[in-house]
Amino acid sequence: MNPAKILFFDVDGTLFDSTKTIPQSAKDALMKARANGYEIAIATGRGPFMIAPLLEELAIDTYVTFNGQYVVYKGEVVYTNQVEKSILHEIVTFGASRGEHAVFLDENQMVASVTGEPKLEEALATLKFPYPTVDATYYLKNPVYQTLVFIEEAQENLYKEKFPSVQFVRWHPYSCDILPQQGSKAVGIDKLLARLDYTREDAIAFGDGLNDIEMLSTVGVSVAMGNGHEKAKAVATHIAPHVDDDGLAKVMKQLHLL
Repeated sequence: MNPAKILFFDVDGTLFDSTKTIPQSAKDALMKARANGYEIAIATGRGPFMIAPLLEELAIDTYVTFNGQYVVYKGEVVYTNQVEKSILHEIVTFGASRGEHAVFLDENQMVASVTGEPKLEEALATLKFPYPTVDATYYLKNPVYQTLVFIEEAQENLYKEKFPSVQFVRWHPYSCDILPQQGSKAVGIDKLLARLDYTREDAIAFGDGLNDIEMLSTVGVSVAMGNGHEKAKAVATHIAPHVDDDGLAKVMKQLHLL
């Protein structure tokens, strides 16, 4: 057995294949790893409500969601973080003046700032989610753990220069996550490891995207999927085959987790 104690899995492009389903080989691998004594956790940019069917299917109750902004251990919320409302208000107001809109997320739902935005609809469709309910002031009245701003890459630097106190992390050609400047999956994982009295060397992380870079750079052993972004691969200690080629199961066997 590998000496690690806990395994963190990204969802899209890591657990989920290109059809947004979990290959049976990956499901079997997670069950075998759990039987071998490893704790299984999710580390995703999605919110808890977005992965509820996955959590139920895999019997997982420990997760780092919203790129580290909402962390749960065995059903207990152990850490939350948010962009300050005043800063978020500036970003949302600036975007609206340019015809660029947002979606706000808490642990239970997502809410759009405007109706009928094609870029919003197209991006969320890749996550298999319909157009959200609409409330342009939702973020002022409720906790918001992640906000999506619907801008193309050409506009990204403008936002980064104007709002240096937050991060803009791209996950779709039409959309970026807005995170606190120091927020990341790595921060959420550190909070969870501290709760368990584990070290970073006790953790293995699996991911594929730009929002996985800090996580893959932080833990003792890290795996980037063969289908992953080149920048994620560059910081990982191991490269798995493509997720559609049973890559997760194959690399878990290689790491002696099964």
